[in-house]
Amino acid sequence: MSSKPQTIVIKIGTSSLTQPTGEIAIATIASLVETLSYLRSQGHHIVLVSSGAVGVGCARLNLAERPRKMALKQAVAAVGQGRLMRIYDDLFSTLQQAIAQVLLTRRELMERNTYVNASNTFRELLGLGVIPIVNENDTIAVDELKFGDNDTLSALVASLVKADWLFLLTDVDRMYSADPKTVPDAQPIKLVSSNEFHQLQVNAGSSSSQWGTGGMATKLSAARIATSTGVRTVITQGKQPQNILKILQGEDLGTQFEPQPQTDNARKRWITYGLIPMGKLYLDTGAVKAVTNKKTSLLPAGIIALEGDFFAADAVQLCNNEGMELGRGLVNYSSNEIQQIKGHHSTEIAEILGYDGADTVVHRNNLVINDVQ
Repeated sequence: MSSKPQTIVIKIGTSSLTQPTGEIAIATIASLVETLSYLRSQGHHIVLVSSGAVGVGCARLNLAERPRKMALKQAVAAVGQGRLMRIYDDLFSTLQQAIAQVLLTRRELMERNTYVNASNTFRELLGLGVIPIVNENDTIAVDELKFGDNDTLSALVASLVKADWLFLLTDVDRMYSADPKTVPDAQPIKLVSSNEFHQLQVNAGSSSSQWGTGGMATKLSAARIATSTGVRTVITQGKQPQNILKILQGEDLGTQFEPQPQTDNARKRWITYGLIPMGKLYLDTGAVKAVTNKKTSLLPAGIIALEGDFFAADAVQLCNNEGMELGRGLVNYSSNEIQQIKGHHSTEIAEILGYDGADTVVHRNNLVINDVQ
């Protein structure tokens, strides 16, 4: 392991934190706390993304299964979150390690100023030697603004704090070509290089745990987000948190995903991963070449159609005429205005809309083109 301090994000899922009955797996949490406190004592910056609020809330309220109704789930999460933090605080305090609770919703990462504020808060906490414990704010999150699962949240947090490592702790020792429980000759996957990712074929089924929300598919999606922002990502066994130390020391455990080379900046990471696209713009062949090859701004003349109802400064997907996503950007005009100016020259914008706006629909500084076409 590098002697230089590293920033390490660890995500632990409900299936690792709880017994099949929904009761807390105290031994696993204690081992995790010990491992993370040790890493912190070695000078590393540690962020823990922890699921489990709904599961712990269910156990506290003696519910036989995870609630499906949104309002009930949010109420149960409110019960469970306090209890979960109490358990963490008791265990970390035993080792004199300070912790902080950070609850996020997608909305915080969608607005540029709150994204920057969140980044600054994490930097100060890590500078103080605190381990932030992050969870989605289930109590107030609404469906369309949910991360969907803590795998995605952990990848976005890893990007936000410019982490070196993201560990996704799960109920299998590593990723396999198929589910080893049902396919006995499924092959273990030890390393996925940065240029192999888009060719990776895995039978990524849904979660096997009634208490969790993330299956292997969400972990792959999280690894894709994290590696594309320069974070080395590992999928490994949650019941053995001490394996994190072994992997950092070079032992061949888990599945590792090599990070992509880093060229983008924080603003472009935010556009790509922090925002939820509110619509789509379909481009003609000339515009596709201009924005992908020449990295120019998108002009109204190159837009042939659009989908969605959005406002100026919202994020949209840019697609070719077959609907394949080429990238994402922040628009200078609303969907109603783009509907009027699409296909027209920039010099006609003022006459059509009745006011003199930007020449571009998406300026190149607010445009991120996908690497893999």
